[in-house]
Amino acid sequence: MKIGKRIRQARVAAGMSQDEAVSALAQRGVKLSKGGLSKYERDGSFPKQTLLCELAAVFGVTANYFLEQHESNVQWLAFRKSDGLTRAAAERIKTLAEAHVESFMMLRHALEPHRKCSRTVAWKVTTPEEVEVAADGLRAAWQLGSQPIESVTASIEDAGGIVVEIRDDSVLFDGLSGWGPDGTPIVVANASVPDDRRRFSLAHELGHLYMDLSDVAPNLEERLAHRFAAAFLVPASRVKQEIGETRRHLDLRELASLKLKYGLSMQAWIFRAADVGVIQQAHARTLFSAFGAKGWKKVEPVAFIGRERASRLRQ
Repeated sequence: MKIGKRIRQARVAAGMSQDEAVSALAQRGVKLSKGGLSKYERDGSFPKQTLLCELAAVFGVTANYFLEQHESNVQWLAFRKSDGLTRAAAERIKTLAEAHVESFMMLRHALEPHRKCSRTVAWKVTTPEEVEVAADGLRAAWQLGSQPIESVTASIEDAGGIVVEIRDDSVLFDGLSGWGPDGTPIVVANASVPDDRRRFSLAHELGHLYMDLSDVAPNLEERLAHRFAAAFLVPASRVKQEIGETRRHLDLRELASLKLKYGLSMQAWIFRAADVGVIQQAHARTLFSAFGAKGWKKVEPVAFIGRERASRLRQ
């Protein structure tokens, strides 16, 4: 049995380097060199049962964890993060997510052996207008209508997707997305951010999954995914229904009310109104200046409390 990947996975998930793992073992009276640990992780040698128990204690898992042979085979597509997130931290997030996906899919295959995931085809997108079509198309495919979405997380799970919640108090990452081996959409969200930001990040990652951006310049992909997120949360028809076809001025109290109704931030509503042509870009800049003057850029005056909590794995 090859268990090297599981040993490495447990170490990375624990946030430990090989040197730190060796040091932790030494504190427990276990002598193991960094080279020796590396050899185990590469399946160059099989550790004794006593060492497996010590490794389990250091990494915070059971010894049986190393013997479980599950393959998530996640094809990661997009990782929305800050430049300040270290390579080790990014690897840890992916490793934790893959472990979660493994557990989820093991249970699903056991409980629903005949279930097949029907993968929604991605929409070919090269322009902002096509982004709107893709967002409306996904809403239609998932039978969400045009009303406010109560929970983006529940919508993804109801469609057969997996939502992984990882807490990162440094707030250096927002989202990660990819496909499972059987076409299962996988979205990873930062559980430390406010609900409106988490909803936007979840929808943003859906944009990466359900838009074919192969013909788009790399520097435009994130911008189009932002547009998709806003369009998925508030379709253009709803924007115009809420605030009209054309407006010369938007009131800040009105934006606060819309945020609470749709779970889209006040500032994202400004972008949305400008994107669909309800307000001019000049007025959008004026509104953003007002947010800056009031100190609302990072913390807006009203907080949206949603229901963005993954529940399918616990269920």
